[in-house]
Amino acid sequence: MAEGPDTPHRDDGLDLARQQARAAASSGPAVRRRRAKRDSAPRAASAATSSDDRDPQLIGDQVDRLVAERGWDLELRVRGVFARWPELVGAEVGAHCTPETFAEGKLVVRTDSTAWATQLTLLAPALVRRLNEELGEGTVTLIDVLGPHLPTGGRGRLRTRDSRGPRDTYG
Repeated sequence: MAEGPDTPHRDDGLDLARQQARAAASSGPAVRRRRAKRDSAPRAASAATSSDDRDPQLIGDQVDRLVAERGWDLELRVRGVFARWPELVGAEVGAHCTPETFAEGKLVVRTDSTAWATQLTLLAPALVRRLNEELGEGTVTLIDVLGPHLPTGGRGRLRTRDSRGPRDTYG
């Protein structure tokens, strides 16, 4: 049914809605400009310009961006090394020592006996190379090996003043 200017007005307003829809769909100057711009732009540039921060994004890309913005990259890699310590240094070495802290290129490692502290001190250069392969060249510059936590020697009835206390790990 054709509706024109002499067609009577309907009470439900459908005739006005149809007229507005046809007017909006007609190729007026704004529509022609949009079509010309869309058709003349290359596809890659069109896709890049249509992307918006409000559009849905991949979660991995957003996490990577957040990590880069906050400067957490090195800290996360170091924590990854701490989590995979036995895998990186070997099961036997990993069973007897644990990394404690990392700051300004210095990794502090705690061993469970003085014998393992000596062994790890000898392995330190190779361990520095292995960790720098994992974290990036020059990240770890020094490994500080600490022995086990020992009793202070302040217990007991008899003790000497200014003594160093026990210096062995009892096993």
